[in-house]
Amino acid sequence: MADFVGAVDQGTTSTRFMIFDHGGNEVARHQLEHEQILPQAGWVEHNPAEIWERTVTVVRTAMQKANLGAKDLAALGVTNQRETAVVWDRRSGRPYYNAIVWQDTRTDRIASALDRDGRGDVIRRKAGLPPATYFSGGKIQWILENVDGVREAAERGDAIFGNTDSWVLWNMTGGVDGGNHLTDVTNASRTMLMNLETLDWDDELLGFFNIPRQMLPEIRPSSDPNTYGVARWPGTLGGEVPLTGDLGDQQAATVGQVCFAPGEAKNTYGTGNFMLLNTGTELVRSENGLLTTVCYKFGDAAPIYALEGSIAVTGSAVQWLRDQLHIINDASESERLASEVPDSGGVYFVPAFSGLFAPYWRSDARGAIVGLSRFNTSAHIARATLESICYQSRDVVDAMAQDSGVTLDVLKVDGGITANNLAMQIQADVLGVPVSQPVVAETTALGAAYAAGLAVGFWKNTDELRENWNEAKRWQPQWSEEQRADGYGKWKKAVERTLNWVDVD
Repeated sequence: MADFVGAVDQGTTSTRFMIFDHGGNEVARHQLEHEQILPQAGWVEHNPAEIWERTVTVVRTAMQKANLGAKDLAALGVTNQRETAVVWDRRSGRPYYNAIVWQDTRTDRIASALDRDGRGDVIRRKAGLPPATYFSGGKIQWILENVDGVREAAERGDAIFGNTDSWVLWNMTGGVDGGNHLTDVTNASRTMLMNLETLDWDDELLGFFNIPRQMLPEIRPSSDPNTYGVARWPGTLGGEVPLTGDLGDQQAATVGQVCFAPGEAKNTYGTGNFMLLNTGTELVRSENGLLTTVCYKFGDAAPIYALEGSIAVTGSAVQWLRDQLHIINDASESERLASEVPDSGGVYFVPAFSGLFAPYWRSDARGAIVGLSRFNTSAHIARATLESICYQSRDVVDAMAQDSGVTLDVLKVDGGITANNLAMQIQADVLGVPVSQPVVAETTALGAAYAAGLAVGFWKNTDELRENWNEAKRWQPQWSEEQRADGYGKWKKAVERTLNWVDVD
């Protein structure tokens, strides 16, 4: 058998390809950013053609770095930014419109209308999601209603939809030359269109958005030897490699963090923050602003569900310091700048650029920096930015405890911001529990590789995957209970200042 497994990680700001060995160790990677298109306030788009071009390049480059060919890969997995919607022509392969990104808020009127007339309660019950701009369903409706010719093309079966996993898979398996139009249960569970109990598209939910069923990809398990076909990239991989794994990025990170038992949780720090708590085969309905979602489905086994707390803006708040405020030149400088001061000097930054996600779900909120005085400097704003990441995670941890009765003993963390020691120390301080980082911090790609490798027997079972997990670093809380309570109380006051800023009909 081949010695390695590869994973495409198509994220919000970049696409990477990573290669892993049997021990779950990184062998090679290549990563490229793509453009963030911001046509107007609240709109966020990507160019799907650019994403596909980047995908081809990162695969080719990583394989060349490792001096590997198709014969060296046992399987390929795909993971992706989940709710970002692409609609394209199956005959020409051309997108009808840019991908509408999960952060985009243009569908706020669609989401509000769903809640006003009771349809929102049906969506919560069937799909496990609140009506929100975050999810794919409203984005498809917007494209159907606002882009000339798409409705007609959808009715005749030419216009098809997918989150970015479907777009990548379709192109990888041939595109206009017989590409497979598929997705997995985790991505489908992020659309407001899939019934969590049947794991199929729901006609009533499709009717709410007036979406033709033939637009949608076929839903498959997250890991299956016969699932997605083969990658056919002449000259890139030098042959065919089976595509056997597909998960949305946060579910993939849960797999990568080997959270296979009910009660195990992880927090991924990326463009946004996403905390998932494994609830096993039980569908737990949230009463505290969390999402009920599919965690993963391996082959013919029963689906595993999760509670999720989704936070829109965390790492992208650091990018905002770099790209808009220009107080740092590189994201990594945020730690140095924030370390120049012992605390935030009374400043709180609530980065509600796309409204507030879990546990608030307030599309009327917008970002605010409060508590400023002339004493404050850019260092205080940088530190408040790191604290905002940690306080938003505290909001989610508290909601999970209320929904599930599970109190965390330790928080497993992964993603880019975990390289920031100050941020992770603040996280331990804010939560009052240790924070643990694995040796392989890029667990999103690792989880996709695990799903693909399990399908072909590269790894025998999840117990074998657990043996691969090793802790790299642990941060212990240092704040007193009084500090913790005072800081969190002021954070809640700051959140209140962001609400009711935008009028939503």
